[in-house]
Amino acid sequence: MNRLIDWWARNTVAANLLMVGIFVAGVIGFTSLEREMDPQVRFPGLEINVFWPGAAPQEVEEQIVARIEEAVSDMDAIEWVRSNSSEGYGGVYILAEQQVDFTQFMNDVKIRVDSISSFPRDIEPPQVRQWVNRNEFIRVAVHGDLTERELKRLAEQLRREAAVLPAITVVELFGVRREEVSVQVSEESLRRYNLSFAEVANAIRNTSVNQSSGSVRTDVGTYQLKVRSQADTEAEFSNIIIRQTDDGGTIRVGDVATVVDGFEDNPILATLNGKPAVLLQVMTTETMDIIKASESIRNWIAERKDTLPKGAELTLWTDNADDFRSRMKTIGTSAAMGLFLVMIFLVMTLRPIVAFWVAVGIATAYAGAFVFMPAVEVSLNMLSTFAFLLVLGIVVDDAIVVGEGIHSEAHRIGGGVEASIAGAQLVAKPVVFGVLTTIMAFLPWLFLSGSTSEFTRHITWVVILALIFSLVESLWILPAHLSSMKPRQDKNLGRFGHFQKKISDGIIHFAHRHYRGIAQFAVNRRYLTFSVFVVALMIGFTLFNAGWVKKAFMPEIESDEVIVNVVLPEGAPYSRALEILAQLQEAEAALVEEVSQRTEGSGQLIENWYTRSRRDSVLAIVKLAPPEVREMSAKDAAIRLRELMGDVPDAKEVSVTYTHQNDGPGFEMSVRHPDLDVLRTAVDDLENQLRTYSALYDIRNNLESASDEIQINLKPGAHKLGLTMSDVTRQVRQAYYGEEVQRLPRSGQDVRVMVHYPIESRRSIESLKHFRVRTADGREVPLLSVAELEYAPGIKRIQRWNGSRAARVSADLKDSVRDDIMKDLNENFLPDWEKRYPGIDHGPIGQAEGEARFIKEVMGLYLIAFFVMYAMLAVAFHSYWQPILILVAMPYAYVGAIYGHAMLNMTMAIFSYFGIAAAAGVVVNDNLVLIDYTNRLREKGLKPLEAIVEAGVVRFRPIMLTTATTIVGLTPMMMERSIQAKFLIPIVVSLVFGVFTAFFVTLLMVPAMYAIGVDLTAFRTRTKERIKRLFHRGDHGKPADQAG
Repeated sequence: MNRLIDWWARNTVAANLLMVGIFVAGVIGFTSLEREMDPQVRFPGLEINVFWPGAAPQEVEEQIVARIEEAVSDMDAIEWVRSNSSEGYGGVYILAEQQVDFTQFMNDVKIRVDSISSFPRDIEPPQVRQWVNRNEFIRVAVHGDLTERELKRLAEQLRREAAVLPAITVVELFGVRREEVSVQVSEESLRRYNLSFAEVANAIRNTSVNQSSGSVRTDVGTYQLKVRSQADTEAEFSNIIIRQTDDGGTIRVGDVATVVDGFEDNPILATLNGKPAVLLQVMTTETMDIIKASESIRNWIAERKDTLPKGAELTLWTDNADDFRSRMKTIGTSAAMGLFLVMIFLVMTLRPIVAFWVAVGIATAYAGAFVFMPAVEVSLNMLSTFAFLLVLGIVVDDAIVVGEGIHSEAHRIGGGVEASIAGAQLVAKPVVFGVLTTIMAFLPWLFLSGSTSEFTRHITWVVILALIFSLVESLWILPAHLSSMKPRQDKNLGRFGHFQKKISDGIIHFAHRHYRGIAQFAVNRRYLTFSVFVVALMIGFTLFNAGWVKKAFMPEIESDEVIVNVVLPEGAPYSRALEILAQLQEAEAALVEEVSQRTEGSGQLIENWYTRSRRDSVLAIVKLAPPEVREMSAKDAAIRLRELMGDVPDAKEVSVTYTHQNDGPGFEMSVRHPDLDVLRTAVDDLENQLRTYSALYDIRNNLESASDEIQINLKPGAHKLGLTMSDVTRQVRQAYYGEEVQRLPRSGQDVRVMVHYPIESRRSIESLKHFRVRTADGREVPLLSVAELEYAPGIKRIQRWNGSRAARVSADLKDSVRDDIMKDLNENFLPDWEKRYPGIDHGPIGQAEGEARFIKEVMGLYLIAFFVMYAMLAVAFHSYWQPILILVAMPYAYVGAIYGHAMLNMTMAIFSYFGIAAAAGVVVNDNLVLIDYTNRLREKGLKPLEAIVEAGVVRFRPIMLTTATTIVGLTPMMMERSIQAKFLIPIVVSLVFGVFTAFFVTLLMVPAMYAIGVDLTAFRTRTKERIKRLFHRGDHGKPADQAG
């Protein structure tokens, strides 16, 4: 290493070309980066969908789902298997381990599913497909006073236009229902004309066709034979002939049925600020440029607005590019201001030329990281951009230590290239090993399994790349730039030079006059000093474990939207959904009125209000005003809106979300038992317990409640009429569910043509009394004469998890107290609950499951990382003891972060630990500098205690500068109050408070521990001497014959 430093310091041209090359390559790398809001997460999951028309949920579970689960049960690398069985449908969802070869895994699953020979014969072929994780990043509302069909067709046309815009691939519609041609045949018409549903369906199927019938080749050319009689309008369908009578009459579809060219029987009401609306959702893809996509959409909207039909409007509802730009601006501004403050601070404390080249060194390290970011598949997103701010303290650390070393040597030996080489070589060892240990501190984040690593790798790679190029810059380029630096002469200094030199000398004066005495006291009272720091460590961990510091897996970052979702049980009438929608709108109006009264009319809370009600759910998306103009936080608005809504007793689920990441409910548990009745009772018991906790609200589960069903049982005499159960159920299904006779191609979509009863009959149980069953010989018999109808409890959906019937119990949290609730459950409820329901199983899922797995994995990886760090330093310093001194500051970086979060009342989450890792890197560098210089002084003949104090005095300036520049550089970000900065502030708090705490550890505790080590070494030496003397005296005291 010393030879390389020497060569680069003497070859200024090579060093400058290397620096320019890094900058040019960095610019090229930067322009080729993807730009996205958050990293794309690729889940190694697949789903298997099987349709079995008419089958009950229990049949689907037993004959389809269970057999698929059994077929894949012995496969390796499966994280979990979950399934869902409902009427006519079975879905199996498989998540593989992150490191699996997913293509091979998916092929293996397909082979196993295809090889199942015991499936029922009348199922549709199983569909196996990969999960596609797409998130909306631009939302455009199409709204106005248009009919549902006009609005949907306009939205579909706009969707196709938007999908071909630059940087946009996938656009989906939200808040629409499928078109459907409904041929509604009443029982009276069938009886009047002596027809059956099958005859009507077959007539349409056989008449409404488009088909090629070959070609005729003649001497003058070839003519294609085509049949083009496919019906598409109500009139065309009504005109289809069903039968011609013997007297020459014609029975057409219009004579026996009402044809409605409309929508499927699933009513929907979607509005934006009270007007009918459809949302266009621009979805994320594998490769993205969020800025270019945003520009495309905005330009398209501006041009398209002028050509819309009368009464239609286009509104850009949300654009994540705004958040992206805002975050980049926040980070960029904070970084620029931090860098400026660092520059000013260095100019004041070191020479301007050193400060300038240290700042250039930071830019070089950043440019170097951009060079390889595309190669390691890291995009320009919120996390990777913040990583550059995070690494500022570590990068500047290397440059300061080397620059200060050269600065000191220049004053000592007169400057020039020799001083530059000597200064760089003096600190090369601590700088190199400081970078290596910091890389080791971040490396575990690369090896996490699951989707978490897809996020953490973006920060880790930026840190590693920036550190490597920081090492290159500080040891190869910086010495060449400072090789011409000479000692300053007082007579040549101007007014600023004298002022700057006064500050620089003042730091050295403080070190010699004040710190020396403090360090000497710490060494002389080493056991007291050590005890004080150990107590501080214990207090910090006690605060953490006792709940004084809030903890969460992911930070709760408020969004500018509040989403209310009310899920109703299957079978609920649409009128009930409209009642809940009115209840929601009243709550919204009351909330706006409350804010208006509190702010005397000046407060603004809501910008836009989108609602969508279906038979099974009611959804509201509330777009809040910017935080600068509203006095209510998103969390407070969400909780208050939920309170004003009041109770919705018949809802299956009511959820209110207001956070960016929206990771699901704050509290979730999985409950499993093979008996569905026991499972349902146990879940009710658990929910009653959860309702006793005031911090929980909207407690729900995903079990379908038991509902009434009408079971059809064939009477014994029905077989004499030639009727079978299959005949009866087929005809009942045709009437009430309908028979799909064909699909019409319209605007790129398939429109189903269904033949069934009129909607009034399908919604009336009384119609079953008038239903007629047609026999093979053409007779009509009442349904009730051949079948018995019996009311019985039914199951609408069965869910399983890893082969057992399962339920998910969830609730929203008002405060971050999930751990406290789980502790109380484990101690006071779950033991008795498990005894009451033998065979019951439960476990954490969602955030709790992810957090438990994450902590276990991180702990294991960091144990390995710490051992590698220790081994590396032990080999480098030829000591078992000194690496402990160097690494001892790392737990204090953690405790410093705990104190910081406690003081600022912040939640410690996964991002906070990145700040701790960065702080550990800075403080390990400082300890390396201190111990390495101590060893050098020992080699010159100083006594151990004198050497450690002298090393602290001499290296006080670089240690103080690295701590101060880290804090100064990150202060602008810590003072930010925007929503965008809330993602990042926990990392900054961890880093700043960790570095600040460890500063005192380096300058006070490490010297005290070094002195304790000297005591232990002396004690060990004295003990050895005593043992030797004892044995030596014993040998002399033996008789001559024994001694020989």
